[in-house]
Amino acid sequence: MTHSAAAHEFQRDPARAAWHDQTLWMVRAKRDRMAARVPEWEQLREAASQIKEHTLSKLADYLEQFADTAAANGIHVHWAADGDEHNRTVHSILKKHGARKLVKSKSMLTEECHLNPHLEKHGIEVIDTDLGERIVQFQKMPPSHIVMPAIHLKRAEVGEVFHEHLGTPSGLDDPQQLTEAARQHLRSHFLTADAALTGVNFAVAETGGFVVCTNEGNADMGAHLAPVHIASMGIEKIIPRQAHLGVFLRLLARSATGQPSTVFSSHFLKPRPGQEMHIVIVDNGRSRQLARSDYRKSLACIRCAACFNTCPVYRRSGGYSYSYFISGPIGSILAPNVDKAAHASMPFASTLCGSCTAVCPVKIDIHTQLLKWRQDITAAGHAPWWKKAAMHTTAFVVRRPALFRLGGWFMRRTTPLLNLLRLDPWTQSRDLPPAPAQTFRQWHNQQSNKK
Repeated sequence: MTHSAAAHEFQRDPARAAWHDQTLWMVRAKRDRMAARVPEWEQLREAASQIKEHTLSKLADYLEQFADTAAANGIHVHWAADGDEHNRTVHSILKKHGARKLVKSKSMLTEECHLNPHLEKHGIEVIDTDLGERIVQFQKMPPSHIVMPAIHLKRAEVGEVFHEHLGTPSGLDDPQQLTEAARQHLRSHFLTADAALTGVNFAVAETGGFVVCTNEGNADMGAHLAPVHIASMGIEKIIPRQAHLGVFLRLLARSATGQPSTVFSSHFLKPRPGQEMHIVIVDNGRSRQLARSDYRKSLACIRCAACFNTCPVYRRSGGYSYSYFISGPIGSILAPNVDKAAHASMPFASTLCGSCTAVCPVKIDIHTQLLKWRQDITAAGHAPWWKKAAMHTTAFVVRRPALFRLGGWFMRRTTPLLNLLRLDPWTQSRDLPPAPAQTFRQWHNQQSNKK
């Protein structure tokens, strides 16, 4: 299903669509207020952008430095070319230790690699311990948002999910009581897990350590209790020095949720005595994106989702209208790198207003890359026939002034009829504005005659 078709399904519930829009805009507004309190906000964004640009230019060197230093710290380092190799590597570690239960904190990389179904196929129980992730796991659905996985659900719906799976009273929608039920449910899994898996927000080449940022402490609970800690990391998570962390940690939570910082910023340098620690470093198409000069900067993304919260299309269409596990503007420039044909509609799910670029903490030129992907997808023959026909027709008309003027004359007289007939998606939900009595050409000629 294309994005536009899936978005149409989401819009069938106008009240939910409006609530989703307003909720995410509230998060965007919190981000703005928090950024305004930091006088050097733009300098931080520029510093983060330059650090990432430098790192990407020497990515292989920093990855080797990180791997060598991490190994010297006692961490087992694994390399995975793609998602399948990542899954096999994680499974082999768990199999070696006879693990039957894995507690997992939020990791979009494992969503990308489809780790959960792979492990479940081999008889390993996977418990997502992030509250939002656990809710959508109960529903057997992927996250709809990379920071707030269950943002599409209302409290009453969460209450019904918990009633079905945790046995809470039917109709319970008190956030504190629902959270307490989840806490008690997850605590038993933390205490009985054979292994824990976390993502990686930042990996420091200088020290061989990595940082995991959470608000719930679930990554710490898992990693500190389990005898085996596995961290899954994309190759783009590298930063050169420990001193650079401060720049990104000041930007991340403010951009993501409007907080000064995440509640927990956990630093892992080496395994504790008696524990085994592994890190799996994954490519899965990132090197291909790095080689594309127009799109390489997308690898600077720190997964804050600020572009989601500001995007008028995402807010009004929901995360499940996108065909890739990362939705929103950043997903729309990452997905075509994976499969241009399968995700051909995603770069068109944008107004190109530039709001995503304006809020990006690492200054990725998202709206420019969206436009470039549209051109590449069309050139590759993956755009819908009607879109190509419309563009060819437009080009034909605008190159012929007389035809252009005739078209303008016709549209000015048929606008009321178009609003009445509601033949296209635009006029089905809004009215075309009334045409001005005077065209720009008429106005320009009038002004010229006055002179």
